[in-house]
Amino acid sequence: MSAFPHDEPVALSVLVAVDPVLQEAAATGLALDAPRTVTVRHDLTGDDGVLRRVVLDAGGVLEDEQVPLEHTCLSCCVREDAVPTLRRLAADGRWDDIVLALPTTAEPLPVVRALGAETSPGGALIGCRLATTFAVVDLDTLEDDLLGATLCGERGLALAADDERSVGEALAAQLEQVDLVVTTGDAATGSGLVDRLRGRGTRRLEPLHALRAADLAAGRHDAVAAERRAHPLAARTAAAPGTPARPDDRSWTLVLTAARPLHPERLLARVEDLGTGPLRARGVFRVANRPDSACLWDGAGGQTFLADLGPWEHAAAGAAPTTRLCVVGAGDPSDADLLRRRIVAAFDAVVATPDEVADGGLAWLGAPDVLAPWLGDRSPA
Repeated sequence: MSAFPHDEPVALSVLVAVDPVLQEAAATGLALDAPRTVTVRHDLTGDDGVLRRVVLDAGGVLEDEQVPLEHTCLSCCVREDAVPTLRRLAADGRWDDIVLALPTTAEPLPVVRALGAETSPGGALIGCRLATTFAVVDLDTLEDDLLGATLCGERGLALAADDERSVGEALAAQLEQVDLVVTTGDAATGSGLVDRLRGRGTRRLEPLHALRAADLAAGRHDAVAAERRAHPLAARTAAAPGTPARPDDRSWTLVLTAARPLHPERLLARVEDLGTGPLRARGVFRVANRPDSACLWDGAGGQTFLADLGPWEHAAAGAAPTTRLCVVGAGDPSDADLLRRRIVAAFDAVVATPDEVADGGLAWLGAPDVLAPWLGDRSPA
């Protein structure tokens, strides 16, 4: 007899949020919505090495257990508990749909990659299929959550002892990576920010009480599209409305492009002008002393992360070397105008001149690499 009694694979959806109360409400509502839906909610704290697993269906709480982990990290949570639990529930035969609620502030894509491997032929979850990845957000708090400088740890939502992410960084990743964004609240600016950040081809549903387990189960997660949305190059093509849908929407989008690379010393000198403030910035750039490298720009919540992604032909899927940063922000119109002017002026100042790159970057080969602390050592020529 098969370990999975269903004629069709069990539909597996993945829920993320930065608000634990909102996440719990969504998971509970889905369990109560349909008798053949079960939800698994994981709560993970970064300092005690213990995972709390709550399993719920329309009849109530089935499990509420504390599970010690070998290491307090999201990958251990998935490997040591989520996969065995999902396999057990799928094999039970009582449920057609499973919703996995990840620990609050978790980024969905790494977990979904792991689940995708396990739902493939030969995986432990061959009796499941990935249906929908979705985030639940509160429009009334979204502007502060996304653009403020509060750290996850300051809200007790760090995923590990060394988790220094801002809430905005976690929220931005969720909005940009999921198949579906479900909203509650009515703030126009929060609504505008959602639409500026969610990936091309994704769906939006409002209000929260309209969410149905059957709608999630009807979806089919496209792993290729998800990877494309998460890539920093997606910021070049993401839907970014120029005119707010509502007159009280104070959100905005600014796209910065340059065919020439950036001057490394001037970039270091102006990085705060480019990256600080109530904004979310994502994209790719190149610097004159690394002409063949695609570099990542990823900023939110007052933090900016830079990294060397490797050669353009590998890191940028064949795209022509360029710099393109998509900046999304919100705020009082006069303050926003000053911020945009500051960003544009700083960007224009750091773009290398034609004379500076006429030799293809040879002038920088013997010079100290001032960006090495952020981008790592340059590859040998």
